[in-house]
Amino acid sequence: MKIYDISQEVFGCNVYPGDPHPVREVKLRIADGAICNLTAFSMCAHNGTHVDAPYHFIDGGKTIDQVDPDRFIGYAYVAEHEGDVTVSDAERIYAAAYACDMRAAERILVKGNATLSLEAAKLFADKGIKLFGNESQTVGPEDAPMAVHLVMLGAEIVLLEGIRLSEVPEGVYLLNAAPINLGGSDGAPCRAVLIKTEE
Repeated sequence: MKIYDISQEVFGCNVYPGDPHPVREVKLRIADGAICNLTAFSMCAHNGTHVDAPYHFIDGGKTIDQVDPDRFIGYAYVAEHEGDVTVSDAERIYAAAYACDMRAAERILVKGNATLSLEAAKLFADKGIKLFGNESQTVGPEDAPMAVHLVMLGAEIVLLEGIRLSEVPEGVYLLNAAPINLGGSDGAPCRAVLIKTEE
């Protein structure tokens, strides 16, 4: 069994333009005579490696605590792609995932500098996938993310953004991207890992 940590370290993570950066505050230090070390922090729910809930772009949509954990945990397929993910690319990726393991086709992770097109988002929504993940801090174009988010989140597809897949070969894995249970939140950070159970 091999475990891949596909998460960013929070305090040095990439941040979507305009979002606040994570801030760490040391409250107590053993070196200063305190009984323990104690850290406080503040951050945006979408800093670093995180998941989007439907409420992020849909007023009245499910918040992160209302999303079924089954969406975050289960078999997933890692596909490598650079550039725009067109509808034909999405069809190819989904078909490859389904051919490997139909369960893995429920959660698609794209390795590389890829941007999900609106047409590809519609295809994944029609296929009923549970989760889509990518290495960028947002799915879709960074300068116009709304349309792709509305399609995906409208279909209650969890978006796992800001993952790191450079060391992960294409194929089928067990994914655990369970987020922090932030009641009422539009998203949450997570420690995402992929587990390869067969060599």
